[in-house]
Amino acid sequence: MTEVKRQYDATGRRERARRRRRDIVIAARDLFETDGFQATTISAVAKRAGVSAESIYKGFGTKAVLAKAVFDFVIAGDDEPVPMAERPESHAIQAEPDVRRKISLYVDGLVVRQQRSARVQIVIRDGRLSDETLRETWQTLMDERLTGMTMLGRHLLETGELRDGITLEEVADVLWTYISVELYELLVLVRGWSPERYGGLLKSAVTDALCGPSV
Repeated sequence: MTEVKRQYDATGRRERARRRRRDIVIAARDLFETDGFQATTISAVAKRAGVSAESIYKGFGTKAVLAKAVFDFVIAGDDEPVPMAERPESHAIQAEPDVRRKISLYVDGLVVRQQRSARVQIVIRDGRLSDETLRETWQTLMDERLTGMTMLGRHLLETGELRDGITLEEVADVLWTYISVELYELLVLVRGWSPERYGGLLKSAVTDALCGPSV
């Protein structure tokens, strides 16, 4: 009985710690999006999350690390410890036999992720110009994006359905460019396009760039 109770208590502590971390990340997201990176203080995040500032420093170290945690949360849409490549959306893309449908499925998911994450990405991107602690965070986002698009590009190439002569580097660069937050920012946030219209453009542009125009 003693052993069972000890295990139960440990599980409860882990869940409480996870909920507390999630509350901090959500509070930081809300403040970053409304006030910006510089104006948001750890104390303000702590007050909104109902925790101490000391606990945030202990859990994250710096505000830039907290910003990366916010990005990871909004990209995934949750705090489940499951890599994007192992989620149902990725499995559906891998299982789809037609390369054009693979691209369409990927863009459908991207549109949802951009709606959740664009403002956070912009906060980090623009914040790095006035706060050097964010430069490494933004570069990490760029590197992770290229890594992900290289993985997706390799998968698309393996179908044998992309246009003749295209290389993995070119496929990755095309994907990396088209999924950039800048395109979403210009079309949706500035020009007022609907997310669906933005997604339709991406599907056509990426498919034509990688597969060639439909005949």
